Amino acid sequence: MPLDRRDVLRLGATAATTAAVSFGLGEPATAAPGGASDAPDHAKIVAAYRTLQVGTGRVSSKRDRAVAALDEVALGYHSAMDVTRDQLWPDLPTGPGSTYFPIMYYRLRTIAVDWATPGSALSARPELPGRIVTALNTLWRTQYNEHTAEIGNWYSYEIGVPYWLLQTVVALGDRLPAADRERVLRPVLRFVADPNRRTATAGLVETGANRADKALITVVSGALAGDAGRVAAGLAAVTDAAGQGAADLTKRSTEGDGYRTDGSFIQHEVVPYPGHYGLVLLSAIAALTYVTDGTGTQLTPRVRAMFEQSVPDVYAPFLFAGSMMEPVRGRMLSRQGETGHDAGHQFIAAVVLLARTAAEPARSRLAGLAARWIAEGTWAPYLDVADLVRFSGGLQPVGVPEVEFAEQLTAPWPGSAAPLAHRVFPQMDRMVHSTGGWSASLGVASKRICRYESINGMNLHGWYTGDGVLYTFLPGQQGHYSDAYWPTIDATLLPGTTARDAAPPPLLSDPPRTTTSYAGGVRFDAQHGAHGLDFVSQDGALSARKSWFFTPDAVICLGAAITDASGAPVRTAIENRNLGEGGAARLLADGRPDTSPLGTTRTVTGARWLHLAGTAGYVLLDGPGRQPVTLLREDRTGSWLGIDTGANTHGTPVPCTRRYQKIVLDHGPHPADASYAYAVLPGASPAQTRRACGRWAVLANTALVQSAHLDGQLTAATFFAAGAVERVRVSGPAAMMWGRTAHGWTFTLSDPTQTQDTVRVTVDGPARRILHADASVTVVATHPRLVVDVKVAGSFGATHTFMAG
Repeated sequence: MPLDRRDVLRLGATAATTAAVSFGLGEPATAAPGGASDAPDHAKIVAAYRTLQVGTGRVSSKRDRAVAALDEVALGYHSAMDVTRDQLWPDLPTGPGSTYFPIMYYRLRTIAVDWATPGSALSARPELPGRIVTALNTLWRTQYNEHTAEIGNWYSYEIGVPYWLLQTVVALGDRLPAADRERVLRPVLRFVADPNRRTATAGLVETGANRADKALITVVSGALAGDAGRVAAGLAAVTDAAGQGAADLTKRSTEGDGYRTDGSFIQHEVVPYPGHYGLVLLSAIAALTYVTDGTGTQLTPRVRAMFEQSVPDVYAPFLFAGSMMEPVRGRMLSRQGETGHDAGHQFIAAVVLLARTAAEPARSRLAGLAARWIAEGTWAPYLDVADLVRFSGGLQPVGVPEVEFAEQLTAPWPGSAAPLAHRVFPQMDRMVHSTGGWSASLGVASKRICRYESINGMNLHGWYTGDGVLYTFLPGQQGHYSDAYWPTIDATLLPGTTARDAAPPPLLSDPPRTTTSYAGGVRFDAQHGAHGLDFVSQDGALSARKSWFFTPDAVICLGAAITDASGAPVRTAIENRNLGEGGAARLLADGRPDTSPLGTTRTVTGARWLHLAGTAGYVLLDGPGRQPVTLLREDRTGSWLGIDTGANTHGTPVPCTRRYQKIVLDHGPHPADASYAYAVLPGASPAQTRRACGRWAVLANTALVQSAHLDGQLTAATFFAAGAVERVRVSGPAAMMWGRTAHGWTFTLSDPTQTQDTVRVTVDGPARRILHADASVTVVATHPRLVVDVKVAGSFGATHTFMAG
């Protein structure tokens, strides 16, 4: 199979030099073995892994509902399965390649797990294990055995199918004869012979989520095979003992896949992925911790602590009301069986599982977080399992064990309020702003991070997801992005983006990065931050400078230097909101309702503010000559299959129709140095929106600098080159915020380009004495003005702070 660019880069992973902070870098992940015989430990591992599939039989109404949801799917798969033929299901033809056989194993796994679940619809059928064994042997003979060639997606052979097969085997238990168990395990032992390396590509070292999956598969299959060496190898793969720690999953690095030193998580070298591959990794580690707990070989306390600490640091910032935020989910946006809520549920399940074996105080901390997240999610409640037919072998849904574990763990814990937070993750070009009510995040790209990922038939409308999308998450609209948003949204007009009204660019299989390095921001405190983007379109013809300034109740959005020579009309989307099926949310323009017929475009001139009921207020900040606003309410229809045609992930062709409200600024064809300035007030009332007019002053909105005066004595600025705003001057590109606090004047700065060595800051005014400064700040002069040098080299876009008085 030919290597792609990522494969070539990763072949040399064992020799990579990385800056790392590691819990036991390169040390074995297991404690010293205890006891003369490994058989009892192997039995514990197998029994624990079986519990992860079928649960413990804990009685509750929520568990009954989860069993019923499992029954609905399993009964359908079982009734359609014909074990007298090689083709077990009429819609899944047999034959070589990875197109259909993973779904076969997923369906068989579902049937087996339902049979093994106490109280299920299939549990009372004594003949069922025989049918499952026959089907397993048919699949071994026709689809997946130790002699099968890997044709198509390597993942199916080395991770996906091994999981479903092992889960089927443990569900059957002693109803699977030893000879049959040995036979069907052979391909797993072959295709996952070494958890450290890719079988399909000689020499390729596994990293991130793929390594974690293989570690768990190796441990469970080793226990089933009675192979102590294999179990030990699976545990040792977590810290990459074989590779001297080069691909250690606990390592915080500044390059490559996995966890980064600032809390970012990267997979496929250039894709921000806490919301999928990061979850897969955490889920595998949680399961690995659980199944080996109490055995002679288990993860060491230091290794376990690292993953426990990653919960609040890496993942939790991107969870809103039980849903994982869109900008960290990569191509998985398009999966019908992996909405943001599905991803959020998988994360909660992993946290609950980690907590079950964690020592105090980590156990109480994790349990409290899980209880809060479960309480917050009311649109798709974690404990109310339903509609499992959407899942076809990708993300594993919450089921019976997850409900049992969560109810048992979180029962003593009351829900708590979400904390205020503004976090910047510059090593994956992501940020999150959480106010305790609404939250926001951005989808941007740079030379470092891709615009989108679209491979294996997925994310077919992902063209502009990295072009400056402003995602807003509201407590009253928890299902906004999960409710058929991606199949139905006009994906050429995502909120916050500036794009041409023309055919989108071709999708590229190698995740495309941009030609500019300025993408990043600065944190002032838990309630304020500034972010900037030097935007250029995929074809390089459209460019703009864009900034977002975040406050406790608003996001100020500036755009400048908007230039395009293609001749197509260019527009910026203020809003494009999913109102649901037949949504009737009222839209006001300067207090007057928009009564335009559905599907009719209306242009509003001179408006100062708009308000969309249940969503937000919008204040136009570009002065008396403010440009016209185009309004359109329309119904849009699409299907999940239209955005995901992947062989094992594709959605259904069933049409979905949702109503959208567009609010758009038109820059016309051939814009040259066009601009915009507006504020979004998520959750605001009409009165609050009206009162916000004149509240913020735009100080600059040019190709060189964008700046606004916020509430109090706080100023935000993004410098795309050397420049000055108010009394502050910088020597080069920077994101800055400054203002008076209880401790004096506070200045924060970052280098969004991540390319400079030092940024010099000159401050005019009375504050000339440094009261406190980070180690990266050097005082150059204090008279006649304050001059400091901020060493930004090696900080990878992190925030630097100094205070003066």
